[in-house]
Amino acid sequence: MGLLIVAPLSPLLSQFDPDNTGYISTEKFRSLLQRHGSELDPHKLEVLLALADSNSEGRICYQDFVNLMSNKRSNSFRQAILQGNRRLCSKALLEETGLSLSQRLIRHVAYETLPREIDRKWYYDSYTCCPPPWFMITITLVEVAFFLYNGVVLDRFVLQVSHPLYLKNALLYHPQLRAQAWRYLTYIFMHAGIEHLGLNVVLQLLVGVPLEMVHGAARISFVYVAGVVAGSLAVSVADMRAPVVGSSGGVYALVSAHLANIVMNWSGMKCQFKLLRMAVALICMSFEFGRAVWLRFHPSAYPPCPHPSFMAHLGGVMVGITLGVIILRNYEQRLQDQTLWWIFLSIYVIFVLFAIFWNIFAYSLLDLKLPPPP
Repeated sequence: MGLLIVAPLSPLLSQFDPDNTGYISTEKFRSLLQRHGSELDPHKLEVLLALADSNSEGRICYQDFVNLMSNKRSNSFRQAILQGNRRLCSKALLEETGLSLSQRLIRHVAYETLPREIDRKWYYDSYTCCPPPWFMITITLVEVAFFLYNGVVLDRFVLQVSHPLYLKNALLYHPQLRAQAWRYLTYIFMHAGIEHLGLNVVLQLLVGVPLEMVHGAARISFVYVAGVVAGSLAVSVADMRAPVVGSSGGVYALVSAHLANIVMNWSGMKCQFKLLRMAVALICMSFEFGRAVWLRFHPSAYPPCPHPSFMAHLGGVMVGITLGVIILRNYEQRLQDQTLWWIFLSIYVIFVLFAIFWNIFAYSLLDLKLPPPP
């Protein structure tokens, strides 16, 4: 819809810029919006007015206008968002009535994830559910399918990890088989039991799906996969004798990023009962982490190999409070323009490279006695 509006306004913008400099004064731009604002979505009109208010040079770039109307992640959008809270002409999105069920759902997601009212309005106007949040739904269905399959094969659904044949699966990470690179990712499709799978599935659906609806599959899948890889590499470095299973690395990356974003934008986040819900989320995460620690040091069902490690949880948390927070704080902005993004991404890449070399050389240099392959 934005591109359809740009075309009719282009000749009008040209009238205010006869020398074709690519700029018009903010006063002329504001008068143009007042005369033709009825052709725009009211929430997008607010963003454009915010852009005019935030420009200290007294002029507006035509390309900024095009970027805004075509929903591009541009610096001009960031500028308008940062300054836009000074100008919210209409009532808050939460006060609007007569919305359909789907519109109320989109509004609910906006208030669950975005801290600024002008961000929420822009998302509400722009979201089309095309594509739907396919990544989190797909990854959840695949995890459940593999769990059910293993449950039938092992004839066990509670504490599958205690079955003597559990480690023979080709998907989980095992220190003796660390050269099989796919295991650093595919271990997420193996879970210790239904109690392990259930909590992970609930968290990644309740948190991951709304985040994907707002930030898109590319960004959320990056955080999730980065947490998964960091989790298995953290185990290979800090708990070298243990295997690892479960999607907790990815889940903890998403949940910790979301919780950190709420805390950092506490006054702006308008989700209901946020303190209580944060407490519940932290209790659930602590319970799951405590279960993983208990299981790791519980007498193994397949000695001398210990039960799966809990270090993947911590690897996911570290990804969430670094890369994850930067992504969630920069809705509709270019990540490559953020200095902290490059800093945290560099740290992550350095850690991955360090872990790769560690896996290649450290095990032999330390003369570590590993459990036999399954």
